[in-house]
Amino acid sequence: MRIGMGINYAGGFEETVAELAEHEKAGLDIVFVPEAYSFDAVSQLGFIAARTERVDIASGILQIYTRTPTLTAMTAAGLDYVSGGRFTLGIGASGPQVIEGFHGVPYDAPLGRTREIIDICRQVWRRERVEHQGRHYAIPLPEGQGTGLGKPLKLINHPVRSEIPILVAALGPKNVTLVAEKADGWQPIFFVPEKAHEVWGESLEAGKAKRDPSLGPLQVFLQTSFFVTEDDDVASQMLDGMRNMVALYVGGMGAKGKNFYNDVARRYGYDDEAETIQDLYLSGKKDEAAKEVPEELLRAISLIGPRSYVAERMAAFAEAGVTTLNITPLGGTTAERVALVGQAKEIAADL
Repeated sequence: MRIGMGINYAGGFEETVAELAEHEKAGLDIVFVPEAYSFDAVSQLGFIAARTERVDIASGILQIYTRTPTLTAMTAAGLDYVSGGRFTLGIGASGPQVIEGFHGVPYDAPLGRTREIIDICRQVWRRERVEHQGRHYAIPLPEGQGTGLGKPLKLINHPVRSEIPILVAALGPKNVTLVAEKADGWQPIFFVPEKAHEVWGESLEAGKAKRDPSLGPLQVFLQTSFFVTEDDDVASQMLDGMRNMVALYVGGMGAKGKNFYNDVARRYGYDDEAETIQDLYLSGKKDEAAKEVPEELLRAISLIGPRSYVAERMAAFAEAGVTTLNITPLGGTTAERVALVGQAKEIAADL
């Protein structure tokens, strides 16, 4: 099992990257840069590539609506080049709040668009003349659209790799099936290993049944909070610190009937809690919503507690198919966070 980490996109990026050098020395395998409505992820990934030597870098995620498919492929090839073949392309649909509210483009057909983007990217990286006539993207534009001067082109540069790994953030059943069929990796959220097969097993198996064997096994990249402590009170405090984040996603991302994270909580069996959290959050009662997040769920999706307990939970994640733990080390200082990364690597090595 590999150990990864996400970068905070909200501020202090240069200081975070300076700290990243220490995480790299501690054995960190991969670092993810999100892209919400912050600074773009691409410039930051290039910065990280220049400041690191070994750690893999990944977009976590580039939103599928904000770039053309060929630009996404060009960007991935460029980042793979400047990092010496260390880049993983993470893509996802994001949500209507960001796509329509910040970018001003319709949030439509995320499933179909994702499928076509994956195919187009792989054409570009193989340096084929890109020709794609799909439902959502037409390259070149067909006769009768545009000036009529477009013609199939191939990437000028020779990519470091003709097969750059693609991972997709997906939660819905059909999306997960697509990922298991087409992508190299899957990035779920709020993953409970004991219930993962019940929630996603059918979708994963349906996709894997149509998967090209040349892709290899599906890699699973999971975001989780990480803190090792023998003090139960400290562990409880750390778990409480997750409440606002979970409430934001379950309660505040999207609207009634259109919140993917709320749907996942319900599929885990927390129907009443998910509804209460959403009602409170959307009515402006964010603190009250956070208090309603079940502690059982917080414990199940995190790695917080004594070392022996954390090791047991990491083994449970591995048994459920997780191949990379993208941890949030909950240390208050650089030294504490680096030590936590080191502990995660040690525990993973013993699995």
